Amino acid sequence: MDKNEQPRFHFFTPSEVQPKGWMKRQLEIQAKGLGGNLHKVWPDIRDSAWIGGNREGWERVPYWLDGFIPLAYLLRDEQMITDAKRYIDAILSAQQPDGWLCPCKEEERATYDSWALLLISKVLTVYYHCSMDERIPEVLYRALKNFYTLLQTGKIHLFSWGKARWFEGCIAIRFVYERTGEAWLTELAALLKQQGTDYTCLSENWKTPLNRWCYETHLVNLVMMLKQEAVSCDLLGQAYTDSAEAFVSVLKQYNGTPVETFTGDECLAGLSPIQGTELCAVVEQMYSYELLYAYTGDPKWAERLEMIAFNALPATVSDAMWSHQYDQLSNQIACEKFPGKPIFRTNGEEAHLFGLEPNFGCCTANFNQGWPKFALSAFLHKGDNVLCAIPLPMELKTKEHSIRLDTNYPFDHFFVYTVKAEKAFTLRIRIPSFAENLTVNGNHAEGEMLTFSFAEGENRKITVSYEVKPAMMRRPHGLYTAQYGSLVFSLPIAYKARKSEYERNGVERKFPYCDYELVPQSEWGYVYAGRTLIADKREISEIPFSSKYPPVVLKAKMQRIDWGLEDGYEKVCAKIPRSVEPLANVEERELYPYGCAKLRMTELPLNE
Repeated sequence: MDKNEQPRFHFFTPSEVQPKGWMKRQLEIQAKGLGGNLHKVWPDIRDSAWIGGNREGWERVPYWLDGFIPLAYLLRDEQMITDAKRYIDAILSAQQPDGWLCPCKEEERATYDSWALLLISKVLTVYYHCSMDERIPEVLYRALKNFYTLLQTGKIHLFSWGKARWFEGCIAIRFVYERTGEAWLTELAALLKQQGTDYTCLSENWKTPLNRWCYETHLVNLVMMLKQEAVSCDLLGQAYTDSAEAFVSVLKQYNGTPVETFTGDECLAGLSPIQGTELCAVVEQMYSYELLYAYTGDPKWAERLEMIAFNALPATVSDAMWSHQYDQLSNQIACEKFPGKPIFRTNGEEAHLFGLEPNFGCCTANFNQGWPKFALSAFLHKGDNVLCAIPLPMELKTKEHSIRLDTNYPFDHFFVYTVKAEKAFTLRIRIPSFAENLTVNGNHAEGEMLTFSFAEGENRKITVSYEVKPAMMRRPHGLYTAQYGSLVFSLPIAYKARKSEYERNGVERKFPYCDYELVPQSEWGYVYAGRTLIADKREISEIPFSSKYPPVVLKAKMQRIDWGLEDGYEKVCAKIPRSVEPLANVEERELYPYGCAKLRMTELPLNE
């Protein structure tokens, strides 16, 4: 591989981009919530073996840092930056003379799952791009060289999570290879692929969900895997074939949800609207799509990314981001602990509660990467081209140019770009496929990519707008969802939050980081009485995806029906309604954005 070969687009660093508007408020909420305080309240981060403590020394600190670091630098929060550096300093200072980086004894290396090394290596590349800490390239060089030697000599091998996620190591390998060009790095990538899971022969396993846990159908593994070709093919000297599209088509056909995620609680769960999607899978699928779009420039990945980020991510965290679910459901009428067998295929009775660490704590640490990395995906660059990939309210400032985008997207579809060019460059703006009546500076325009050339010293303001029509989208089982651009809408269910404070296994749940059950307080069994949907745009509150004050609603005609409960359950609606015959007159109901409705009915029947 030519070491100078590059992916199609690059990400800007947090020193070059700054969130504005609702995006900044969302990141500030995260910083004030669990993501910004986990190291103060959660023993697995606060007292981790990664920093010399006696708690978990595997994936949780790296997972948390993967989001905490870019969050700190995007917000220019000096205390958070100091806290991040304290963790990084401890990790670097503990590196062994031979390069080994993870907190385990030498005699334990063969049984220590290398997934943690793949993960912390990737996190250190994130830290470098945020901090420009010049210690990182040497630390990664030594860690990867040690990893290569241990794998090559057979002293260790990939197994379990490391085997399933082998491709994650290619991110750090690429980072070091770009700086050294040494051949052993491409050999390391080949070793990882050789020992890793081959997903090309597994898609038949994804078509029929089973009530059995296995690595090959584990949803988080699969959504991570979608980026494997994009991050590894250059290192392996192989052509890019868009294998991710083939994988997505099977996963979507047999396990798809209305918000571009897949069901998996934890393993693939089919097409039922009452099966869950793990939060780790939400943020990892976002990350895969971010890298796929940067590598390919194919707009399908950006459009799918928006659907997940604007719907699935806010839906599964509380407004204040102090609690989260492990599993979210498309049709979720209650979040109460199951007294008997859970509805989930392989998860426990608390997996859908909002809390500190429902079911497993991986999502507690890992969900924090979602918003910060999404914000960093707004602008991309290659050569003298800048691409507005995701139209978020952001400001980009480099030595060559500054671009400020003011917008309330996805709640509105009006965009103001204020551009100053210190050097000549080209600005490209992606337009989503659902846009209609596109205008630029008040004039009609067409196309899914707008291109503007700027001369040196030129300043210009560009206004872009388009219309979006609400539409009914067909789902399996004769059901439908309402969609408005990148937003999916649900019938919200009023609820009472039942707080629970307690201690288990040395982990305290105490307000505000306690657990909550959501008990339904309103009717939820409805049918759409026709396809008419009317958008009503409102102000964006201090909480962008507020469960009380949504920034946009759809008004729909609906009628109550006898939906019924799933057999054997008191707080789970039936997969499909037992009757669509109306029980009452037509009434107008407000649909909330999926991400605002914590209890919701999203997939509903339609009477025309």
